[in-house]
Amino acid sequence: MRHSTKKINKTQAARIALIKKITPLVKKHVENFGAPDSVTVGWPAYDEKELLSAMGALLDLRLSQGPYVREFERRCAAYVGAPDAVAVNSGSSANLLVYTWLIQSGAAEPGDEVLVPATTFSTVASPIIQVGLIPVYVDVEMNSWNIDPREIEKAITPKTRAIMAVHTLGNPANMPEIMRIARKHKLIVIEDCCEAHGARIGKKIVGSFGDISTLSFFVAHNITTGEGGMIFTRTKEQRAIIASLREFGRLPPEALSKRVFNDPVLGAYDARYIFTTIGYNVRMTDIAGALGVEQIKKLDRLNARRLKVVHKYLDILKKYDAFIQPPEIRSGTFHSFYGFGFAVRPHAPFKRQELVDFLEARGIETRAVFAGCIPDQPGFRLAPGRSYGKLPVARSIRDNGMFIGCHPALTARHIQIVRTAFADFFASIKK
Repeated sequence: MRHSTKKINKTQAARIALIKKITPLVKKHVENFGAPDSVTVGWPAYDEKELLSAMGALLDLRLSQGPYVREFERRCAAYVGAPDAVAVNSGSSANLLVYTWLIQSGAAEPGDEVLVPATTFSTVASPIIQVGLIPVYVDVEMNSWNIDPREIEKAITPKTRAIMAVHTLGNPANMPEIMRIARKHKLIVIEDCCEAHGARIGKKIVGSFGDISTLSFFVAHNITTGEGGMIFTRTKEQRAIIASLREFGRLPPEALSKRVFNDPVLGAYDARYIFTTIGYNVRMTDIAGALGVEQIKKLDRLNARRLKVVHKYLDILKKYDAFIQPPEIRSGTFHSFYGFGFAVRPHAPFKRQELVDFLEARGIETRAVFAGCIPDQPGFRLAPGRSYGKLPVARSIRDNGMFIGCHPALTARHIQIVRTAFADFFASIKK
């Protein structure tokens, strides 16, 4: 035992010495990253701290889920103001586990309904179908592009069990009103914060309003682990179910303190191979967790840099307000701007595609607003689900909405590219 302890200490000392030796080299390498050539939609914002943290995980032989993941979970929970968190391999997997939890917990059963915004990303809705629930597509607000509380109340039926509130592009949904409606009708509220890192209403961070919430760390998001997601839980029971679903449906880690599990059929069986439910394998690697530990420390600073880009964009677009609807920033909220979203007004003398083609030719990446209107997508037309009403706002966003990047790596040169491109486009329209 003494020899083993001495060996471990030598290994740790060697690791520390190696990290110290390579730190200047890694830092110099990061300084050579530079900025993107074009105005990209996303760009990972990290430095030597993330690289050295990930290398530490590798040197510790921590490849799969381990202590770095647990530290990342704790830091994220503390940031959001949630009791606990469970890390997974993507925001889409986070949503899948939450919808599965609805059924596993007895809060819903196959055939029950979940209200979702009609304008959002596909994996807000597709996991609902995959677990046997029914998505109900609800129209969104014209200014925020978030689910419209007025439409929520109309769409509720005896089969409704939950409301999925998505904070589109980082713009906080109207959570006080959504929570009021949910409590009135005894519905569960899920918050999809995948695009809304650090967004808040007043001093309260999104993800802390609902009964359970999700977050994504995809490479283009405000902070990233390459791929990754997080589920914020409110109770120990929630966490136990979610943690089990994350890892094959086996006993959660806190239940593994005893090596033997006594079962009436299996007898005294290895607790590590007891599967209490039908689960998945959507764990986060410790390498990703190590990246996340450093990224979450920088979130507020990175968001502040995004806002500087956003305000310059707003200044550029204000002279074209007759034809371009700018993004909404509601009083009393912090919009964290995953992307800078805007819409071509329906009466404009040009189509969205004309503007898209012009901007792309100038090196400015553009994106449509995700699925546009989900029930109009080929994969959803014949899938289970229903729409409440004709979804006029969602279909207007489908046809006219778009977004460009506003990430921290954009420089004054990129801002000037955007300024010149819009000026030249509108000059060409006048001709």
